[in-house]
Amino acid sequence: MVLSRFRNDVYACLRARGDALFELTDALLCEPGPVHSPVDLTLSPEYQRGHGALYGGLNHGRIDVEQLRQVLARLPLPRWPDGRIVLAVDVSPWLRSNATCSAERLFCHVYGRAKSASQFIPGWPYSFVAALEMGRTSWTAPLDVVRLGPADDATAVTAARLRGVVERLIAAGQWRSGDPDMLIVTDARLRHHPPGLRLARPARRTARTHPFRPGPAPARPTATL
Repeated sequence: MVLSRFRNDVYACLRARGDALFELTDALLCEPGPVHSPVDLTLSPEYQRGHGALYGGLNHGRIDVEQLRQVLARLPLPRWPDGRIVLAVDVSPWLRSNATCSAERLFCHVYGRAKSASQFIPGWPYSFVAALEMGRTSWTAPLDVVRLGPADDATAVTAARLRGVVERLIAAGQWRSGDPDMLIVTDARLRHHPPGLRLARPARRTARTHPFRPGPAPARPTATL
């Protein structure tokens, strides 16, 4: 029932070439191995159209991104034993070292790809916000993503995206007054944490964990360790 409603809601977000985009999504999710070319997906059973419709959908399809974000905010979220929502924010690159014609590539900081400690490889950095599962698992519930451009400040964009996610979760009834504070996990200090959210920074060496309590109060640290 939840999956059926989610599929209907996602389809409603497709404003142009919806059938082609929806079947392309199904084909991509059902593909058992890596996808080397979009046209390969036209051979899957989930895609009922030809390769012309696929490229038509990719070139001329339209997605209402803001509506899709609201759909994601209404989904059942993973919670910790005390009912707390834990969000993680991070910037992850899609490396495009050989795509010399791709616009707005940036040099992305990457670790562990060579003998040196780090490298800078051309690619597209994306800022993610996801809800975390409890325990040792790699499963997350992505709630927002935006590609960073050459003129963007990664910290400011991440803070704005985090603010938007929290507001949508509140609007969807995922958090109410009296619920446990949301916990925000980051790999670096947020220089611009979202206004209207009170911030506390527990002391940790390997990561920074920020409890956020939604509310109208001005943004200011409630505790600093």
